[in-house]
Amino acid sequence: MSEGFHFNTQYHLVELLGSKARNPAELLEGIKTVPASCIYYHTHRFLQQHHYLSPEPPNDFAFWLTDFLHLRSLGEEFLSVDTVLYCNLEDLRKTFQDILEDYLSKDGKNVDCLPGYEFHFLACKTFVLPMPYTANNLREFAEILRKISIRSLYFHIFEARMRLGVPDNDFSQWLRSIGEDKLADEISRLDPYNMTLENLRRKIIRMVEDRARD
Repeated sequence: MSEGFHFNTQYHLVELLGSKARNPAELLEGIKTVPASCIYYHTHRFLQQHHYLSPEPPNDFAFWLTDFLHLRSLGEEFLSVDTVLYCNLEDLRKTFQDILEDYLSKDGKNVDCLPGYEFHFLACKTFVLPMPYTANNLREFAEILRKISIRSLYFHIFEARMRLGVPDNDFSQWLRSIGEDKLADEISRLDPYNMTLENLRRKIIRMVEDRARD
């Protein structure tokens, strides 16, 4: 018999790494050497902090390049990176590294930002805490999804893939374990980066409830 789905939540402790960049070359050196948790922080924090706003948020690298160095084309290259395709932070790091190396090799402007507007590299430690909820079937799963915090939803959708390097979100993995492969595939195909987390919650609940009624 398959185990029920145990819901967790998370809290992040942000760390200042003591490293900063004034220009694209220094940004490249930082991206090469910072811990993977730094890459994660600068590409995913916006999703959780601004979960009621419109989708398609910028990553911090793109924002800094565009708004503080005024390198719009380079910033757009960073913004165009589809992070949903990555389940490995090192692959994402390499993509950013390649963009900057290509830019600098073509004599791209290595302009400095104004004093006080440097890019400060931050990272985060994640603390995972169990919640008092376990779902043993689809109806219970949908009911609990209505109750959990945004932090919990975020953890199960994003953390498993990007921080733990597994190929799918926690919900879809559990659904496959109970024989709900079609529903698992449908949830896996959702683009969580292209909608608010509240909209994502509603969409998953609707899909699960529709399946539970069949």
